[in-house]
Amino acid sequence: MFSQQVFLQGLGMGASLIMPIGAQNAHVIRTGVRGRHLLLTVATCVLIDITLIGFGMSGFGALVEASPLLLAICRWGGALFLVWYGCRCLKSAWQTHTAPVQQDGARAGSARQAFTLVLAMSLLNPHVYLDTVVLLGAVGSSLAAGHRTSFAAGAMLASLLWFSGLGLLARRCAFVLERPSVWRAVEVFTGATMLVLAALLLRP
Repeated sequence: MFSQQVFLQGLGMGASLIMPIGAQNAHVIRTGVRGRHLLLTVATCVLIDITLIGFGMSGFGALVEASPLLLAICRWGGALFLVWYGCRCLKSAWQTHTAPVQQDGARAGSARQAFTLVLAMSLLNPHVYLDTVVLLGAVGSSLAAGHRTSFAAGAMLASLLWFSGLGLLARRCAFVLERPSVWRAVEVFTGATMLVLAALLLRP
């Protein structure tokens, strides 16, 4: 049975987890600024999120949460990834004097390369699993059976709306974001945010 209240709960929780800037969001912004394979990138991010949310709703999220070993692997793996990505962004901000269009033009040359890159940015980031499989999955699977579909639909819609809107906004604002000085500021902000998220992830 569809519940509007539970649907909105899933939408709100999904949005709160996905909106803070992370590796996926930063990659979508970069792709939007480049203007190449944006639809492929956004669609892949959305499908990955939908799949992982469904996986978590099946009860796997609760299983991970109940396993100290699996939870520790997710936490430490996610923190290491965030530290690596944060340092990468800060290094790029320090060394780079060109816009991301010039930086990444060669790597974004084909749809296959773009698809491989977005898969890596999504699936090699354990923090994604913590948000979708563990947190959303644990909350959703704890609801009454008749409300789980409503919660999952809300969380999935949040992913669709966010990535689509973010990609479109980045494309529309490319004339600003592609300026080297602005992009360096974006890289610094992203890198600092990644390091803060890593610290919060490891907080007892």
